[in-house]
Amino acid sequence: MVLEVGILNVKPGEEAAFEAAWKTARPLIAATPGFVSIDVRRCVETPNRYLLQVQWRSLEDHTVGFRQSDRFPRWRELLHHFYDPAPVIQHYGEPVLEREA
Repeated sequence: MVLEVGILNVKPGEEAAFEAAWKTARPLIAATPGFVSIDVRRCVETPNRYLLQVQWRSLEDHTVGFRQSDRFPRWRELLHHFYDPAPVIQHYGEPVLEREA
């Protein structure tokens, strides 16, 4: 598994519209082979900042399967105009320390 992580800084005052756009955008990414799950969380201290976490079976499922798909331009159209600055997206491998219950 690969974990895609990004800090999404949304233009102040655009939070509600951004969250609504996610409802339209989510099926676009979820339709990608190799997609496992997605989690978007709003920051408590900085309300216009969000944490994006997407689990993929492989890096290529994201970088090729989704980013080169015919769904990605619509995804970008729905979401990318909210960001200031553009987010840095990084990918992480398997956990080196598992969560304890």
